[in-house]
Amino acid sequence: MRAIDLRPDPTGHAAPITHVTFREDGKRLASCSYDGTVLIWDTTEPARPVPLTRLRHRRLVNAAAWNPTEPALLATASADKTVAVWRIPEHGQHRLVTVLARHTDDINSVAWMPDGRRLICVSEDGRATMWDTPTGAFLAEISTHAAHCMMVSVSCDGLVATVGEDGMVAVGEPARPARAAIRHYASSVEGCAWSHSGTMLAVARDDGVVNLLTPQLDCLRSVTVSTSAARSVAWADDDSSFVVGAYDGSLHHFDLTGKPVRQVRDARLWPRSVAAARGMVAAGSFWNGPHLLDFATGAELAAPQRPGHGANALAVLGDELLIGCDSGLVLAVGVSAPETPVGPPPVRVLEMSDSPVLSLAVRDGALFAGTYSGHVIRRGEDPSHGEGPREELSFSEGLGAPVPSLCPVGDQLVAGTYNGELIALDPVTLEEVDRGRPHGGSVKSLSAFDGGFLSAATDRTVDAGPLHDRVTLWRHGNLVNAVAGLRGQVVASASRDHTVKVGLLAPTDHPLAHTKQGSRRMKETQTLLGPDESVKCVSLLGDPDAPVVLAGSYDFGLYAWEVDWADGAATLASGRLLAEFRQGLSCMVQLDDRRVAVAGWDGRLLIVGRDRDGTVRALRSWEVGDLVERADPPVREYERVAS
Repeated sequence: MRAIDLRPDPTGHAAPITHVTFREDGKRLASCSYDGTVLIWDTTEPARPVPLTRLRHRRLVNAAAWNPTEPALLATASADKTVAVWRIPEHGQHRLVTVLARHTDDINSVAWMPDGRRLICVSEDGRATMWDTPTGAFLAEISTHAAHCMMVSVSCDGLVATVGEDGMVAVGEPARPARAAIRHYASSVEGCAWSHSGTMLAVARDDGVVNLLTPQLDCLRSVTVSTSAARSVAWADDDSSFVVGAYDGSLHHFDLTGKPVRQVRDARLWPRSVAAARGMVAAGSFWNGPHLLDFATGAELAAPQRPGHGANALAVLGDELLIGCDSGLVLAVGVSAPETPVGPPPVRVLEMSDSPVLSLAVRDGALFAGTYSGHVIRRGEDPSHGEGPREELSFSEGLGAPVPSLCPVGDQLVAGTYNGELIALDPVTLEEVDRGRPHGGSVKSLSAFDGGFLSAATDRTVDAGPLHDRVTLWRHGNLVNAVAGLRGQVVASASRDHTVKVGLLAPTDHPLAHTKQGSRRMKETQTLLGPDESVKCVSLLGDPDAPVVLAGSYDFGLYAWEVDWADGAATLASGRLLAEFRQGLSCMVQLDDRRVAVAGWDGRLLIVGRDRDGTVRALRSWEVGDLVERADPPVREYERVAS
């Protein structure tokens, strides 16, 4: 397994922050990141947090936990399928104590038992396991979820709570797992936290609700936080209130009656994680460091220093490739020259949002961006302007959740949301005009196709058709990250199950029109293997009779397959590693019949296509960071954007 190799940032992280956790005394904070590292911050002076040391995993780091009895010990959980235990002295060099490596999937969360010896680890494979850290011995499996197990929390009395995407909450003693209390919700549950007294468990649900439960899982209170997912919870030192991180980009503070105390919104926030200690709140960020706030007032104590320009989305407008970034910027890069390198390309900066751009689409010369804040932004000429058209920005109303996918369909613009909704907008006014049948999970990808559109979602399905009366083409064994189409005949999808599926539609008058034809619509379907980890993005090149499938994976590889519809074994054997990145690949877009643009979270941008002899290969390569530095106009210095 290759290790993440990102450009170091001496002032913080080189990618968004996934998790934060305070040491009990509040003087140390650990922040975990997509850059594969954990930073230990000295927070003795909260207004001036100082990075002290950096711990490294081979993949992104999902969580960390300080030991309750030996404060110098820290456990870290990674997508490299390991949990590491580190000794972090007050002064001097950190030391790796042990690695708990026998896990079958990414580790999402860890929590210590009160004895400071046993550690609970929960994984994408749905299992919650217990380990003896001094010896590294596996002790027991204490809980099993039907889908990804997302978080674990241990009470002061040693009760273990686990939650998962299957909507299950389980609470029990490790010595008696068969007697665990179980509660089920219709929505995914991704966050949980015991109160300091151990008398209440807060669970954060994808439907935007937080429940306060007893140890027996009786509901004490139900608090509606947001129209978007509630993701993380932290308690005040005296258990008198709690703060919730939600995917509306806000921190929500409530008292024990469920009454809202305040809401803190900041475009830099990624409240996937929130922590509290000694009157402070820490939260994750899309920028290079954690946010620190005063728990009692919500006032900012410290904030990250600089944005990242990680690429989340690609689109094509004329001769320019558009790159939507974590910083909220869109870079427009000239890519008119098909094959011959002729020096650095021209680069423009389009300021779209203060919130990360998650999706891009182009229609009639206008650019549309879907943001983490749940808005769709239009940049283009205003045809209603009295003095002649001029380019300007316009914003939709909030769609209630992040917008990871956009697609123009006929005279509408369809937005897919984290909540699983398909929302049709007027492409000029951005007003909502219709809603389609929702998916049972986040709509990760949309692609225009044969008068309708394709959709891929975390409910494991690939659907096709118009906004209404959609059909399911196929299901994957895990969530589907991306879908692409070619000339209304070929469909390809990329999944977390490590596979790519490609299918050829049988010719019909209306191939996507009738639900009854769903089981017969595919003339041929093949499953492609090669990546060792989740496949994040997919695209197609060439002719439908013999297409080339390109896919990018979290294993840092860009793969290509030459499809032979008559011989699936030949297609499988044709698969090859086309290029390697320094981090996972994030997105793709077809530039024309011969070329595809590919972006990775390492900041690399690659143009792939057929050369003159027909071989598919990398044609050009740039670094997004270099493009940002060369942009005209220059990228402005960032100012604080908060309310």
